Amino acid sequence: QVQLVESGGGLVQPGGSLRLSCAASGSIFSTNPMGWYRQAPGKQRELVAQLTTYGSTIYAESVKGRFTISRDNAKNTVYLQMNSLKPEDTASYYCNYHDGVRVYWGQGTQVTVSS
Repeated sequence: QVQLVESGGGLVQPGGSLRLSCAASGSIFSTNPMGWYRQAPGKQRELVAQLTTYGSTIYAESVKGRFTISRDNAKNTVYLQMNSLKPEDTASYYCNYHDGVRVYWGQGTQVTVSS
């Protein structure tokens, strides 16, 4: 079984920065994909950034150049550094982990960008 716990969300002004963390526990393999999705009220959950099996990264067009995903395999933790935040980045952010059979999700952390 895999558990994911996100942290680091909060209220930030436009142009500000936040770093989200997702700590994974259980049967974790460093080569399995991990990533971040987000869901705003009334909208579908969408991909933000993903680390693939082969170590490459995928970013949503809306966050390219502003967000950076990284992973610390020793800590089984994935991070999302978010810079130049915009009001449209406001959403609940969810971490996920693929074990080759199923996808696990965290409980989410709220990010609110507002002045």
